[in-house]
Amino acid sequence: MGLHRAFSEAEITGVDINPQSRYPFKFIQADALKFPLDGYDFVWASPPCQRYTKAGKEWRKKGYIYPDLIGEIRKRLISSKIPFVIENVPGSPLIDPIFLNGSVFGLLVHRPRFFECSFFVRQPHIPPMKPVKMGRPIKRGDIIQPVGHFSGVWYAQEQMEIPWMGQKDLAQAIPPAYSEYIGNEYKKYLLDRHSERGGQK
Repeated sequence: MGLHRAFSEAEITGVDINPQSRYPFKFIQADALKFPLDGYDFVWASPPCQRYTKAGKEWRKKGYIYPDLIGEIRKRLISSKIPFVIENVPGSPLIDPIFLNGSVFGLLVHRPRFFECSFFVRQPHIPPMKPVKMGRPIKRGDIIQPVGHFSGVWYAQEQMEIPWMGQKDLAQAIPPAYSEYIGNEYKKYLLDRHSERGGQK
């Protein structure tokens, strides 16, 4: 949705190995590591994060093995020569990433994420925020961290600006404001390159 906001006339195509019935744009169920990238102008990749999350630590201790797909998808994207972004959680092995959180955009949601970009993106100031402890009723004005089986789905939908998702999807999602910011930074990057070349195509 954030890329749609940044590129309102672009055709957005989502690819996931699992069905995504609530995805609001064109969707193709396929393996993102094998899906053909020819003809696309921009790729946003969000490899599974369970290998790095704090929440997944207990599951990893119990023997669950989560694949490390970041290096694999990075190699594929670099070889494609298509501008790209790789999004993941704190602790993931991203290269020179920028950091975003809800406070940058005035959202009352603590959703820290890192973004490795193949183009220059300015790192915005990150105002500090302290989310409320889970386990009590959520009230308006709270700073929430929607993970696991959190309460206050209606509030998470509102603050993340994702009214079409349910609890399970919200726990995995990032606010569209994040990808909108990076999309607009990519447009600025293209304009700067165009100006450096003297306005020539």
